[in-house]
Amino acid sequence: MTATVFIDGAEGTTGLEIRDRLSGRHDIEILKLDEKVRKDVAARAEAINASDFVILCLPDDAAREAVALIDNTTTRVIDASTAHRVADGWTYGFPELEPGQTAAIAEAMRVSNPGCYPTGFLALVRPLVRAGLIPVDWPTTVNAISGYSGGGKSMIAEFEGKGPVPAARAYALGLAHKHVPEMQKHARLEHLPIFAPTVVNIYRGMIVEVPLPLHLFVRRPTLLACETALREAYKDSPIVTVAVGDVAEVEIGDDAATDRLTLRVCGNAETGQARLIATLDNLGKGAAGAAVQSLNIMAGFDQTAGLVL
Repeated sequence: MTATVFIDGAEGTTGLEIRDRLSGRHDIEILKLDEKVRKDVAARAEAINASDFVILCLPDDAAREAVALIDNTTTRVIDASTAHRVADGWTYGFPELEPGQTAAIAEAMRVSNPGCYPTGFLALVRPLVRAGLIPVDWPTTVNAISGYSGGGKSMIAEFEGKGPVPAARAYALGLAHKHVPEMQKHARLEHLPIFAPTVVNIYRGMIVEVPLPLHLFVRRPTLLACETALREAYKDSPIVTVAVGDVAEVEIGDDAATDRLTLRVCGNAETGQARLIATLDNLGKGAAGAAVQSLNIMAGFDQTAGLVL
């Protein structure tokens, strides 16, 4: 079986990464628009409705407008924007997140791609909340650093331009980042996490960290209990792994240029303090890799086809 795919926004950072992963595959036919009509609404609508799958790599408002162009009951959508990540009627495109999530994606007509930061946060936190190791009313904190490609073409141009650029820049200081509602909803927490992101002068890669005072929790879980719960949650995943053994340090490039996601449980067993750490590529499992993984599942292909593992 060959699936026809139209990438709306194929010239953006995520779109180009998706196209790279799909190129050369015999089970995928990519529909392309001539450069002259790439932004023409009528031409885009025709391509969208002629496709089995459309992947939206657009700003939020443009993504909503693209969905409104669909006038059939067969075109299935994967939206890489933030527009539908907490919207009713959309399936969250994180196959490993919940038991049965892969099956839900396989049957879905509308799938929202997770954000890069939420992917790391949710992979660490959701299994522990589900297991009762993190209380649902705990005020979680997530610290994260990302390569500048996560900011798209404008940030890439800034960091790769001729002017001076910072080694690191903390942002979203008003604690209203658009990823926060997504984190709360899909972790099933009662409170919004405190999210502290930083962009660094590296093209790609990401570290997401959740510090936990395990000694303050009612159940007082151990580091081993947390690690065991994560291992159980991802034991069948070809993409998400829990690192084995003690870790002396973690680098932002550990999973860069791949579609992997690696989780680590670090900390001090005597004090009951933990550091949950995820490494991933902000353009891989954090964006394009996740979209291709969902596409594979929806089309009935091997979910790792085209991925870099």
